[in-house]
Amino acid sequence: MSKSLKLTLDILIGAVAPVLILKYGTASLGTLPAYLTAALVPVAWVLLDLFVISRRFNFITTYGGASAIMRGALAFWYVDGALFAFKDSASYLLAFVVFGLTAFLGKPVTRSIALQGLDPDTPERAQQMDRLLGEPTVRRAMTQAALLIGVTNLVAGAINYVINYRMVVAPFNTPAFNDQVANVNAITRLVLVLPDMVALFFAFSLMYKAMYALLPAEDGADPDAGEFWALLARREDAMALVRAGASGAAAAGGGLADTEVQARAARQAREEFGLR
Repeated sequence: MSKSLKLTLDILIGAVAPVLILKYGTASLGTLPAYLTAALVPVAWVLLDLFVISRRFNFITTYGGASAIMRGALAFWYVDGALFAFKDSASYLLAFVVFGLTAFLGKPVTRSIALQGLDPDTPERAQQMDRLLGEPTVRRAMTQAALLIGVTNLVAGAINYVINYRMVVAPFNTPAFNDQVANVNAITRLVLVLPDMVALFFAFSLMYKAMYALLPAEDGADPDAGEFWALLARREDAMALVRAGASGAAAAGGGLADTEVQARAARQAREEFGLR
């Protein structure tokens, strides 16, 4: 399945279909069946894509699947008013916990996302990536990126809660309730996606800039074109040369801690071999 088709189906099934079902299916299906159908169709699509279509199991797909399962389970929590507003905002809260909490704990999940995106396909490349992601500036960027995504979701969740609380005022299991939920979904499922997309763009830009800042300067480097790995290999070669010299000097001069040798190697490689 092409990426454009997949994106189109995600929008149609995840955002458009629930609104149409609630708006035009309540009379024919019944109030509660229409509500459950609208809530579960996007969940079924996510799980179908995960287990049948793409069958890719990694952090992103696992997180998406877990979020879908949570939304599916919450669909059977029949509440209205403030509790419904909280229920509808739960996915934003989950995102804040996953991204924000891991950032505060010093193990941001953005590291896993970066590894997944660059996809080191050999043990050697995996080790090289591990060393690059272990650099202090890269770790800092990963933490900042996770915080940015987490805080954006927290703010979006608060806005989503207020919109639901103010607009969905009818009792649960009534046609008016379904219509009000459809109206809210038509707003939030589209409008609140925009700040999330902007946050993701800046977060990933921050991460990749931090990584490329430690690679040899070369214009036009593109990780999708394979040039990232060539630059990373050059960085490793430069650091290996400096590390060998530093180890020899340490042995002659009475020894240095391995961590200090590594730090000197990284610093000297950047200075002598054109690493930014």
